[in-house]
Amino acid sequence: MRARSERSGHRPWFHKLAADLAPRRVRTRVGPGKNGVPVAENFRMEAVPLPDKITDGQVRARTLYLSVDPYMRCRMNEDTGSDYLLPWQLSEVADGGGIGIVEESKHANFAKGDIVTSFNWPWQTKVILDGRLLQKLDPQLVDGHLSYFLGAAGITGLTSFLGIKEKGHVTLGANQTMVVSGAAGACGSVAGQIGRLEGCSRVVGICGTDEKCSILVSEMGFDAAINYKKGNVAEQLHKLCPAGVDVYFDNVGGDISDAVINQMNQNSHIILCGQISQYNKDVPYPPPLPPAVEEIRKARNITRERFLVLNYMDKHEASILQLCQWIKEGKLKVKETVVKGLENIGGAFQSMMTGGNTGKQIVLISE
Repeated sequence: MRARSERSGHRPWFHKLAADLAPRRVRTRVGPGKNGVPVAENFRMEAVPLPDKITDGQVRARTLYLSVDPYMRCRMNEDTGSDYLLPWQLSEVADGGGIGIVEESKHANFAKGDIVTSFNWPWQTKVILDGRLLQKLDPQLVDGHLSYFLGAAGITGLTSFLGIKEKGHVTLGANQTMVVSGAAGACGSVAGQIGRLEGCSRVVGICGTDEKCSILVSEMGFDAAINYKKGNVAEQLHKLCPAGVDVYFDNVGGDISDAVINQMNQNSHIILCGQISQYNKDVPYPPPLPPAVEEIRKARNITRERFLVLNYMDKHEASILQLCQWIKEGKLKVKETVVKGLENIGGAFQSMMTGGNTGKQIVLISE
C-alpha cells in the first residue's frame, strides 16, 4: 500500500495511500484545507504495482510499522510553517516515520533480513528505497519491541529527552515542579518520566480523560494528573502545584498553556514541543500568546523558545542509548496505541489528532 496527497493552496487537498498485498494503496478524498479537521473518510484504498527489479543502491523492504504524528497535519498545507518540513505533494505518496525488513538489497550496507528505518518511509506495504535514506536498527536495544524505535526509543523519545536537557534547565536537587500538557500522548507520556529521572521533584500531567489521568499516575510515575475537560484547569493547577511551575513541557498550546503560564515562576522555562490545539488553524508557529499572557511571560522572564530536535543530531546516538537503557531497566515505561492495517491509517491519524491514543500511535502493517 502507499499513500498520496493532492492539494492546491487553500482548496481541498487529496491524499493517496497504497497497499501491496496485491499491491494496493489508499487515497484521500476531499480534505480539510488549512483550517479544517482531517477525518478517516479522506482516505480510500486502491491497487498499485511496484517494479519487479531494483537497481544498484536500492533496497526492497516490507513495511512493519508506520507512525502517524501531529506534525503531519502541517504537511497537509502548501505552507507547512517549517523550513525543515516539506508538504505532501499533489498525488504523490505520503511519508513519515517507518520501520521495515529488507527483502532484497543492492546496497552494500544492507542485507536481506536487516531491520531498517527512515523518517521518510512511504506509506506502502512494500517499498523500494534509496539505501542512503535508511538506517539499520539493532532490535536488541529494545528487546525486540521494534515499534519503540518510532516512539520512546526514536524521534519521540529524542524530542522529549533533548527538549528537557536543552531547554528545561532541570537541576537535580532544585525541588522543581514540571507540568506536561498532552501528557498521555507520545511525547508527553515520555517527557513526564524523563523530567522525574532528570531531577524534577514533582510532575503533573494534563490530559483529556479520567482513564488517562489514572494511567499517568499509576503506571507512568506522575504525581498527579488533571482532566482538562472537567473543572477549572487553573484552579486544579494552583492546588496541585503549590510552589508554582518551574518547567512546562508544552504539547498543546491554546487555553491550557495560557493557564499554565499564569502559574509559572520567575525565571522558569517552557519547552515548546508542539501546539496540537492550533494545527487545524491558519496561524504561525509557534502561535503568539495572548497579550496578557505574553506580558506575564516577559515580566517573569519565562523562556519560550522553539525547539527542533534535528538541531541536535550530534547528541542523537548517545541519547537513544540512554533511552533504551532506561526502557530495559524499567525506569521508562512505554505506552502504545496500535492499529492494524494500512487501510486504517486515516482513522488512526484522525484519532491521534483528537486524543484517541494513549502513548504513541502506531500502525502495524505486517508481522
